[in-house]
Amino acid sequence: MLVLKEITTDNFHKVLKLELFEEEKKFVANNYYSIAEAYVEKKTFPKAIHYNDTPIGFTLYGQFEEDRGEYWIARLMIDKNHRRQGFAEKAMLLAINEMASRADCDKIFLSFVPGNEAAKALYVKLGFKDTGKRSGNEEIYVLELES
Repeated sequence: MLVLKEITTDNFHKVLKLELFEEEKKFVANNYYSIAEAYVEKKTFPKAIHYNDTPIGFTLYGQFEEDRGEYWIARLMIDKNHRRQGFAEKAMLLAINEMASRADCDKIFLSFVPGNEAAKALYVKLGFKDTGKRSGNEEIYVLELES
């Protein structure tokens, strides 16, 4: 069973040891940085992605600005040894459902580096649409939730 769990002393070091393929490192910030960012950004939720009690990935989402109704998925990574099993899609759905359950969540944004075609395909499959906006060199997509 795939679940999102809080980062705790039980899984912290295991989450830090999760790895990407070398060619993917240009697309996703490392977990050290992401967990540090969550410490500073108080309305964020760093979560370990667990499969059968084993950490296999990491996600970071929340409200990075005070804009009411707007949440962001800042990170999603699945360890290189757990790919091609549908975990990324299932983890995204878990994170989306957690955000959507909040009364103040109307939209969910995310951004990604152009060239990350696997991520783009997943996001489009889940209903995210291109906003036409950019953050630095990253494309910004949005999922508008039904009221």
